[in-house]
Amino acid sequence: MKKQLEVSINKYKKKLTVTYMNRLIQLGIFTLLFPILVTSCGGPKQNNMPPIAGVVIDTVKLQNPTYYDIYPGNVIALNTVDLNCEVSGFISAIYFQEGQLVRKGQKLYEIEQSKYQAAYASAEASLKMAQSKYGITRKDAERYKQLGDKGMTTQQKLEYSEADLESAESQVAVAKANLQKAQIDLQHATITAPFDGTIGISQVKQGAFVTAGQTKLNTVSSNNPIAIDFVINEKEIARFVELENKKQTKTDSLFTLALPNKTTFPYPGKILFLDRAVDMQTGTLKVRLEFPNPNRSLKDGMSCNVRVENKYTEKVIVIPNKAMTEQMGEYFVYVVDQDTARQHKVHPGKVVGKNIIILSGLKEGEHIVTEGIQKLRDGVPVQVGNPKK
Repeated sequence: MKKQLEVSINKYKKKLTVTYMNRLIQLGIFTLLFPILVTSCGGPKQNNMPPIAGVVIDTVKLQNPTYYDIYPGNVIALNTVDLNCEVSGFISAIYFQEGQLVRKGQKLYEIEQSKYQAAYASAEASLKMAQSKYGITRKDAERYKQLGDKGMTTQQKLEYSEADLESAESQVAVAKANLQKAQIDLQHATITAPFDGTIGISQVKQGAFVTAGQTKLNTVSSNNPIAIDFVINEKEIARFVELENKKQTKTDSLFTLALPNKTTFPYPGKILFLDRAVDMQTGTLKVRLEFPNPNRSLKDGMSCNVRVENKYTEKVIVIPNKAMTEQMGEYFVYVVDQDTARQHKVHPGKVVGKNIIILSGLKEGEHIVTEGIQKLRDGVPVQVGNPKK
């Protein structure tokens, strides 16, 4: 009896377990199928509207902007002279430090002078001898002329005396020329600075032998003022002729320089001249500017950018450069109208610092997005924060 009861209990437990497991399975399938059933039966749908984007706007204004046309240029010394030796000999002395500022007439090199001094002394003595001989011959010629006037000498002796006088006179002239040459050679044995400027690295050392007309000693170039050369297109010639004729004051910033270290040269310049002719191969004309250079910071041969100031005579639309985006070669800005951003195609002009000139596509008074552009697309609702008026 007891065994039958235990068997019955075990069967009942198994039946309950199977029933419970079936209920769990049914419940799991229903849970999985419920969202699908709800969706297929027209239940609540997700909101696909784009989120409202927060942006900062600016108001489109008309301005008379000032901008700069940029031209690559080169620094050119107004005066540059190669120092060459005019006499041969050994360098006996050097009187400067390389790279220093030298003054006009300052002694730079000296070539051994003993032989040139000796040549000068010899030429001087020869001149004195010729002049002495000329004096004696002139007196003889005068005496023979007096005798000839009295008929006390022959015509032949009179002619000889005149010929001797001419010869003596020629010898004096030759002696003077030799003395002048000796004097010039002696002067050329000392090389001096031709003008105020900077002297470069010496090509010879003390004790070196130099040959007249062949050996280059050094180069001297002027510093202040200094020139900048650049070229313009032939279409711009009329404008630069007008600028050349324009009266400038020392404080005018019509021409300024951007240096290789990205700083601006502190002194403005002026047009020195326009070249005489257009290069027929390139269609360009060379322009030379003059700049003060008191600190010698501009060096001959440097590269720089010439900044030529330009102004719009009529008012144009100017917007921040960051407000414009580019898509496949076309340019756009977002205009906010009734809390909605609309994409407008624009045609940009010159860049003016952090701003840009817009030639078409915008109107004065419109509100454009300057910050938050990366979150926008055409027709997106926006919320304006900190608007700029």
